[in-house]
Amino acid sequence: MTAATPDRIAFWEDAARRLEWAEPWHSAHSWTPADLESDTPPEIRWFDGGKLNAAVNCVDRHVAAGRGEKVALYFEGEPGDRLAVTYADLQRRVAQAAHALEALGVRKGDRVVVYLPVLVETVVVTLACARIGAVHSLVFGGFSAEALRFRVEDTGAKLLVTTDGQYRRGKAVPVKANADAAVRGGAAAGDNGIEHVVVIRRTGSDIAWTPGRDVWWHELVDGQPETHEPEAFDAETPLFIMYTSGTTGKPKGLVHTTGGYLTQASWSHEFLFSNPDPALRDADVHWCTADLAWVTAHTYEMYGPLSNGVTQVIFEGTPNTPHPGRHFEIIQRYGVTSYYTAPTLVRSLMGWFPDGVPADYDFSSIRVLGTVGEAVNPEAWRWLRSNLGREAGGDVPGGVPMVDTWWQSETGATVLSPWPTDASFKPGCATRALPGLATDIVDDDGVRVPPGVQGNIVVTESGPAMARTVWGNPRRYLDSYWRKYAAQGWFLAGDGAKFDDDGDTWILGRTDDVLNVSGHRMSTIEIESALVSHPSVVEAGVCPVADPTTGHAIAAFVVLTREAASAAADDAKTEGDSVASALRAHVAREIGPIAKPREIVVVPDVPKTRSGKIMRRLLTQLFEGTPLGDTTSLQNEPCIAEIEKVLAAR
Repeated sequence: MTAATPDRIAFWEDAARRLEWAEPWHSAHSWTPADLESDTPPEIRWFDGGKLNAAVNCVDRHVAAGRGEKVALYFEGEPGDRLAVTYADLQRRVAQAAHALEALGVRKGDRVVVYLPVLVETVVVTLACARIGAVHSLVFGGFSAEALRFRVEDTGAKLLVTTDGQYRRGKAVPVKANADAAVRGGAAAGDNGIEHVVVIRRTGSDIAWTPGRDVWWHELVDGQPETHEPEAFDAETPLFIMYTSGTTGKPKGLVHTTGGYLTQASWSHEFLFSNPDPALRDADVHWCTADLAWVTAHTYEMYGPLSNGVTQVIFEGTPNTPHPGRHFEIIQRYGVTSYYTAPTLVRSLMGWFPDGVPADYDFSSIRVLGTVGEAVNPEAWRWLRSNLGREAGGDVPGGVPMVDTWWQSETGATVLSPWPTDASFKPGCATRALPGLATDIVDDDGVRVPPGVQGNIVVTESGPAMARTVWGNPRRYLDSYWRKYAAQGWFLAGDGAKFDDDGDTWILGRTDDVLNVSGHRMSTIEIESALVSHPSVVEAGVCPVADPTTGHAIAAFVVLTREAASAAADDAKTEGDSVASALRAHVAREIGPIAKPREIVVVPDVPKTRSGKIMRRLLTQLFEGTPLGDTTSLQNEPCIAEIEKVLAAR
């Protein structure tokens, strides 16, 4: 069994030729199967012998081609500051940052942890790492000191890059203190490998300073030479370590390598988001709304778009600061053509604009919409296409294409999605594999399941962006992804899915989120989608809780509209449950009586990872009062205490 058939290998070779290689490869692909007796995971290699530089492909080659004055980044800060960075300017900035890293002793293979919000400097330092062969690991700027410490220590990082503070919901939030707590004494004290902490001045906040260790970005970088001679690296050279969101326990540091990852990131970005007419692509303005620390941003906000010479938007702030229409203003201001966001944001927009988006916003530039993170609820899908995608009429009959993408940190790039050229779309359906890839839905024995039956989605033909290992823990890489179907050589994604009668794939969420009520297996996402389709519900997280009679009972944590929340509060005062009764009845109508939640818990928010995934296991643990698992990857950790307060008052 090989990981890719000859026609797919040829496909990816053609895709790789879109890039600039310093030396050609001599072997396109090799695959060594897992050896269960020795607990050895599979070895995956692409483009052996080939050498390239990711930063050159994302910046230098566009300048050399005469496109240096094209805007690479439209930066919009939360307070309203704006900056347009051309490819020539980006090249100068990356060159200076590369010199700065080298001045601090950073070399090929050293790890650099980047603890920053969405800033131009975040893109610059990431590309500078790639330019000199250092391995970067980006960490969401809102994560706790504990979450940062784990990543610093797990990677053995030599350098940390952070800010004095960051803007969040209209306030300057301190960040440097978290960084200090995470690195403690650093390499000098033997606590970890950190030798220096580079600090970007963003908010002007007062910060503690450790002489000899801490360095200001502007003092280190601004005086460096504006040209830098790049080195070409072997295709399998590690590019970055991406930590999973921790939905199923301790985060895993997934290692992605240079040649294969960049090939699939670049090709898939063009396939999904670029204008189908190459002559019109110069007008493309891409906006992936993800935080730069998320794998989605690595692929579709940095390496994919920049390798294709695209203009894109990067936004520092939260979508409702200073008002809920901030994203709409940005789309209009920059003429965004492709808008790629998370279902959780779409559901928030639905709550903020219950009567639809005001007609005075101009979305005529949008040519394609996309979602990522979790399977999008059909109701949210319809809302997005109706309000931003001109579904009801206009210049695009039937509305713009909707690419509801399914992929993971592990796969590195999109695996399943409707194609932008499709004639019709199914709300919430991931549809089928992209070219060069193949998937299946199988039972525990590896047998394909019939339509309508939930099974395990597996990647049977992977792409070159697949993660090569878990940093420092190859056994976990084997156990998590390859052991179950080692005989077939299939990658186990960990998500449940089903085929419909057309053979299209529907993602049903993590397999450990499946509910089993009186022998009936149900998907949490299906029940959540039913709840979100009720006009009173903005968001819903469904989880299993123990029940002595049925095995599992269904608990639904719901975020309500302002009016519905007020009604629910009145219910509580009068010991009524009209809101809960209405939601149970709604689910029964949408799915069936067996799917009715036993418990309806009204909460201000549900716990979500930075990628927008609801951490349902935490909801079960909160409801049952058992010890919580890892919470360091939450984007909204304060909601845990709020949910505990709600549950204690029941």
